[in-house]
Amino acid sequence: MLEDKDRIFTNLYGHHDWRLEAARKRGAWDGTRALLELGHEGVVDGVKESGLRGRGGAGFPTGLKWSFMPKEIGERPHYLVVNADESEPGTCKDREIMRNDPHIFLEGCLVAAFGMRAHTVYIYIRGEYIRERERLQAAIDEAYEAKLIGKNNVHEWDCDIYIAHGAGAYICGEETALLESLEGKKGQPRLKPPFPANVGLYGCPTTVNNVESIAVAPAILRRGPSWFASLGRPNNTGTKLFCISGHVERPCNVEEEMGIPFRELIERHAGGVRGGWENLLAVIPGGSSVPCLPASTCADLPMDFDTLQSHKSGLGTAAVIVMDKSTDIIRAIARLSYFYKHESCGQCTPCREGTGWMWRVLERMARGESSYAEIDKLLDVSKEIEGHTICALGDAAAWPVQGLIRHFRHVIEDRIDNYARPGAAAAE
Repeated sequence: MLEDKDRIFTNLYGHHDWRLEAARKRGAWDGTRALLELGHEGVVDGVKESGLRGRGGAGFPTGLKWSFMPKEIGERPHYLVVNADESEPGTCKDREIMRNDPHIFLEGCLVAAFGMRAHTVYIYIRGEYIRERERLQAAIDEAYEAKLIGKNNVHEWDCDIYIAHGAGAYICGEETALLESLEGKKGQPRLKPPFPANVGLYGCPTTVNNVESIAVAPAILRRGPSWFASLGRPNNTGTKLFCISGHVERPCNVEEEMGIPFRELIERHAGGVRGGWENLLAVIPGGSSVPCLPASTCADLPMDFDTLQSHKSGLGTAAVIVMDKSTDIIRAIARLSYFYKHESCGQCTPCREGTGWMWRVLERMARGESSYAEIDKLLDVSKEIEGHTICALGDAAAWPVQGLIRHFRHVIEDRIDNYARPGAAAAE
């Protein structure tokens, strides 16, 4: 279990005051200038050495991503864009950072912007996050007043931070769709290459990072990359915010060490599975877009990127959705399929047409109005969508369906059999 001294987010639950004076007493903005004295390369190298992987879902090495930015500022300015869109069902960690620990996050914005030679930061916040936007804006105003950010600030690195409020589109959580939205265009993903590090916001070098990835940067540099790297497992280092929801006794957000076994995570922090461990049916370990896993694989399962990938799932945003045996697993996945159908931007044919087709088939399967042959057809269609779209929304729609068929094909078949039997009896 993670020791209190190793926690980065000391006000995750809002038990303390979020304002600047209280945040400083908890360690925010402490010696920030000394962090910048490491130099641009020193900041990036420190994050690289820590092994930090992006906390927004993909798990790409954060320091490596920062290093893609040009080493010199040319005619085009550099931008840091923070993805606070957080629209993945089951995910609710970034909102707690912005609501309860905003100054840790803002300090991270300054440090990350310095590392990438950016003087402007845009925070793109989810449309439904009204109070979070107000709290974050109040914290930004405090930071400007204290001359911690802005022009001619005490850290001697000009850095302006702006909030852009989205309109509730899930697709704008994809980094290039987010950039399109920031520019005032329809939120649709761009083809890559060119990548944002070369041609991003307004055609300028841009890095897009998740709120949690940015917020942990000052603590990593202040305590030392080796401290962060000592936590967790090889290639899966540090602490991680887990969002635990579903059929547990106490749903919660918690900061824990990367790689904590699933059962320990649930029983220590969420009071265990509702009805006891034997009542567990399945888990979605990383937000709605990753394949579910059956209870039989979960007890000692380390919650990290590589282990979950080896089980054909993913850590994603670490939004752990627990389902007990009262769950209609087919209907649950059908509900997720409807979400992806609804949120598809419609730009790519496989996603635009395929998400709706999968949802309609799953709805019939949930009632049993299907056939064995359709199970394999559904799997084939999901694989034709996966990897054939501009962005990963097609993959996100396909993977839950694949997880259902991989682990719960027998449930679908039983539903089909039970639907067919009454008709067969009547015919006799």
